[in-house]
Amino acid sequence: MQDTISPISLTQDLVRFNTVNPPGNENLCAAYLASLLEQGGFSTEFHEIAPGRPNLIARMQGTADTLPLCFSGHLDTVPLGAAPWTKDPFDGTIEGDRIYGRGTTDMKGGLAAIVIAALRIAKLSNGSANLLLVVTASEETGCEGAYHLMQAGTILGRAGAVVVGEPTSNYPLVGHKGAMFLEAHATGIAAHGSMPEKGSNAIYKAARAVTKLENFDFDISPHSIYGMPSLNVGTIQGGTNINSVPDRAFVGIDVRTIPGQSNKDVYRRLQAYLGDEIELITITNAEGFSTDPENEWVRHVYDVVERHSGKRPVARGATYFTDASSLQPALGNPPTILLGPGEPDMAHKTDEYCSISKIEAAVELYYELGCAWCGL
Repeated sequence: MQDTISPISLTQDLVRFNTVNPPGNENLCAAYLASLLEQGGFSTEFHEIAPGRPNLIARMQGTADTLPLCFSGHLDTVPLGAAPWTKDPFDGTIEGDRIYGRGTTDMKGGLAAIVIAALRIAKLSNGSANLLLVVTASEETGCEGAYHLMQAGTILGRAGAVVVGEPTSNYPLVGHKGAMFLEAHATGIAAHGSMPEKGSNAIYKAARAVTKLENFDFDISPHSIYGMPSLNVGTIQGGTNINSVPDRAFVGIDVRTIPGQSNKDVYRRLQAYLGDEIELITITNAEGFSTDPENEWVRHVYDVVERHSGKRPVARGATYFTDASSLQPALGNPPTILLGPGEPDMAHKTDEYCSISKIEAAVELYYELGCAWCGL
């Protein structure tokens, strides 16, 4: 089967598996990819984060004294949104150079390119390529699948380098910001609205916190690649009816840190800054990562991309976070890049699409990187 399947038909196949998260239901899609990879000579294993929600690990063992090259992608997608689609989101419709569907850009097009390239490398090596494929569940809701693998200890083993196929329009990125999604909880005392002095208004406490957050100073210099950290108040909720003193209020906070800045330290500073009126609860916590753009393997990646695009990449990073935040430390902190065919501006949008030519180009990039790593 792997001899006849193309990266575009595989992208269509993957889009036709509805893996919208929640609930995810990645199991059928994972099983399909496992079957393809097993036919190509890979050994596969599943590690569930919940029933019907597996991470897929595929290995091809090369020489014992060389660490594998790891390719990674995720199976789940975001919901469709409220706006109507003009294309069937689960069909993989092709028009011109575009393939449409939920996940084409983020990131089933990239995942298809990874699998096709891996199968080609495996065939060329007669089964001796040193490759590791990590295909995760539940990336879109906080990278739970990758975090599960990191927490599991030695499941993955070590890798020599990592390529995460997130949407970068085939431009190699050497890192991304970290993220903390926090809820600031304010607690008060309920009372009748005509007697507010009998209660304690949680909304007032939350409002004071929001005002303070607008002026929070990270007290750090800008990073040469990733710029400054950021903080955004995204939601606020409180009260149940207009004629009662509210006893609970919640503020949703999105913090983006820069590599080298500890999320834990920022959390502690924020909690101290907001004081005793507020309790901070962590919803999502993903550290940033950064690879030295002067690393020998990264320079090789730049060489390969330059040959295909005609332009030499310069060091850039992403503002969003990815599975790399967990996979890089889990794999022994090897050099790691984000490189995938999806268009960053199309991720999560209505009528999401990916360029067919960029999926095909990604296959060639991954194939060349893999062949060089495996000495083919």
